[in-house]
Amino acid sequence: MNKNDTFDLNQVLSVINEDTEFFPLMSSQDEEEMSKADIPEILPILPLRNTVLFPGVVIPITVGRDKSIKLVKEAYKGDRTIGVLSQKDMNIEEPTVDQLHKIGTVASIIKILQMPDGNTTVIIQGKQRFRITELLSSEPYLKARVERVPEEKPKVANREFKALISSIKELALQIIQLSPNLPSEAGLAIKNIESPTFLVNFISSNMSLETEQKQSLLETKDFVKRAKTLLEHLTTEIQLLELKNQIQNKVRIDLDKQQRDYFLNQQLKTIQEELGGNTPDLEMQELEKRSKAKKWPVEVQKHFNKELEKLGRINPAAADYSVQINYLELLLDLPWGDYTKDNFDLNRAVKVLDKDHYGLEKVKRRIIEYLAVLKLKNNMKAPILCLVGPPGVGKTSLGKSVAKALGRKYTRMALGGVRDEAEIRGHRKTYIGAMPGRIIQSLKKAGASNPVFVLDEIDKLGSDFKGDPSSALLEVLDPEQNTNFYDHYVEMEYDLSKVMFIATANSLNGIQPALLDRMEIIEVNGYTIEEKIEISKKHLLPKQLEVHGLTKKDANLNNKVIEKIIDEYTRESGVRGLEKKIGSIVRGIATRIVMEKEHSAKIDVPMVEEILGAPIFDKDLYEDNEVAGVVTGLAWTSVGGDILFIESSLSPGKGKLSLTGNLGDVMKESAAIAMAYLRSHAEDFDIDYKVFDQWDVNVHVPAGATPKDGPSAGITMLTALTSLFTQRKVKEKLAMTGEITLRGRVLPVGGIKEKILAAKRANIKEIILCKANEKDILEIKEDYIKDLTFHYVTKMSEVIDLALLKQKVKKAKDLSIKLA
Repeated sequence: MNKNDTFDLNQVLSVINEDTEFFPLMSSQDEEEMSKADIPEILPILPLRNTVLFPGVVIPITVGRDKSIKLVKEAYKGDRTIGVLSQKDMNIEEPTVDQLHKIGTVASIIKILQMPDGNTTVIIQGKQRFRITELLSSEPYLKARVERVPEEKPKVANREFKALISSIKELALQIIQLSPNLPSEAGLAIKNIESPTFLVNFISSNMSLETEQKQSLLETKDFVKRAKTLLEHLTTEIQLLELKNQIQNKVRIDLDKQQRDYFLNQQLKTIQEELGGNTPDLEMQELEKRSKAKKWPVEVQKHFNKELEKLGRINPAAADYSVQINYLELLLDLPWGDYTKDNFDLNRAVKVLDKDHYGLEKVKRRIIEYLAVLKLKNNMKAPILCLVGPPGVGKTSLGKSVAKALGRKYTRMALGGVRDEAEIRGHRKTYIGAMPGRIIQSLKKAGASNPVFVLDEIDKLGSDFKGDPSSALLEVLDPEQNTNFYDHYVEMEYDLSKVMFIATANSLNGIQPALLDRMEIIEVNGYTIEEKIEISKKHLLPKQLEVHGLTKKDANLNNKVIEKIIDEYTRESGVRGLEKKIGSIVRGIATRIVMEKEHSAKIDVPMVEEILGAPIFDKDLYEDNEVAGVVTGLAWTSVGGDILFIESSLSPGKGKLSLTGNLGDVMKESAAIAMAYLRSHAEDFDIDYKVFDQWDVNVHVPAGATPKDGPSAGITMLTALTSLFTQRKVKEKLAMTGEITLRGRVLPVGGIKEKILAAKRANIKEIILCKANEKDILEIKEDYIKDLTFHYVTKMSEVIDLALLKQKVKKAKDLSIKLA
């Protein structure tokens, strides 16, 4: 059947006329004969989309499915008896038995009509109710074994029953009178119905009820109960019609636009109430009910009530109505005063942090300190922590671990590329498409007013003509101000003091000074090789095995293999690149397993090179000390520590100093300072001051394509120049880092941990540092630096005494020949 196989009384009366071969009304005698007639044990089943056939009722239906057309034509040639069942879902084109209702009506095909538009219309009359007991076949159409569903009628028609039937007939006639679309012939037909059963069935069939409601009436065995249910539907229908007529009578003929809108809204309200939808009144009642359940501050409650009253004065058809609804719903959804209970079990917190992140001892210690203070005071304003470090060291994921350890909700806001102040503070409601800021949105999503809130990539904030979002964050990240954070959309102050903000950044250079002042900076340094090996075994490899559908039995990486991947295939402080390389190896193993190739679960070095290809990076190695003026320095890069060589050479000239290697201004100044210091202290190093005017000096830092800058190569340059002019050997397997002054003082520098790890990779044995950097060494695990010897200095003369040997290099230049 087609989707438009619905019918109404007009269709019935237009088809049924004085020339038809049947009449739709039944007497009690006809009904009794029909109920006593036997029904076939097996019936072909005709599915109806949105129609329910009742016993005794005649309806026209339009059939369009191939199966349905074949069924009615074959049945029409036979005994004309079929079973009619209503579909549960009218959108299904080829329903199965499970998609049909179990109870239907045995029908007799009265006539088949070919309509002018090519459709086939079948006029059928219901006989008796039946139930499917067994499906016999699905092709060429549904056939099933059926059984009769008897009618439960009262044995004696008492006064109550007669009153019930009389009320049904009276209400039906009233509905026909109130409905201008129904013809007067419908009332005549109802008046002529004698059988109570047929009356109920006839009215049920022609009422404007949902298909499920009609099916429910058909399935009701108790006739009295069915009649009472029908009476309820009729009462609702007549009340709706009376209300509709009242509304229409109140509206003037010459309606202006405002009156017309009111009329339509009243009709819409009535329709929504009948359909069970939310009318404006119901929406307001629902909002008011939700507000009473909220435990929010008194001023917020007053503000909400004021805005709710404002909603009641707005026309539901106006654009402001939906804006006001959205605003009130936001106020209700925000977790005003809702706080999760913190878990102050510090031993558990330590275990959670250690399980999720290997290393990062300084950060973990700070978090445990925060928990300890919070447990003691229980009212501490949350500090603003800022984790600064290179990519891939676990700054963002650390926020999740903190939330897990505290038992708090977790939310994250990515600040990379945010250029609009309204992203933080929201838009005013007067703007089209106004929204709250992302701070408020995140709290709404978290469902608590004290979550762990990660402000990711805070150094990537931008600014343009729309404002400076970093300035908008000043209030958010100030513990003294964020108790009264004001969002332009909310128009109410919100308390952020219980939120634990954790910001992350790769560098402090891009952060506004005022914003930086509000945060507690915690450096998250890169991992040592030992730490990376442990992270790979405990976290990265199990994760990649799970992602690629493998188990621990399929792949095993030992420390030697992992170290090779770290040294020769990655160059980073974190482990993001390392995870990708481990993922490549796991995919290689998975491919071999699927292709049923021979492979060993124990992955060795040749297999790594076969899967990953030739090594990408050369391992930094110390060079010998047979050449004067070449000293090993330590540098910090964005991907970790590195060693670099300061090379210097002499050539006859007039004392010119040349610097090469793509050096920055600070590094050039370090070379100039080193040269100036050496010239002024030439006697201390047994150098004739006249040589400086007889020889040109060239200082070069290899890897010329890579820009280099910073003051930490100061002592390295001075050592290289001193070795060059004295031709003394530099101590073997020695590296150094530190800034120098014209007075010869050694100043501390940063990135010590990364530099120490680079020195260890290069097989360096001794390192010279400023005395002030000794505290940085104490923060490194002793196991990682047990093979290294550290020399702490404060003066440049100490560096020269430690770094240069008394022995001269082979083929040492005789600088005095230029003085003759």
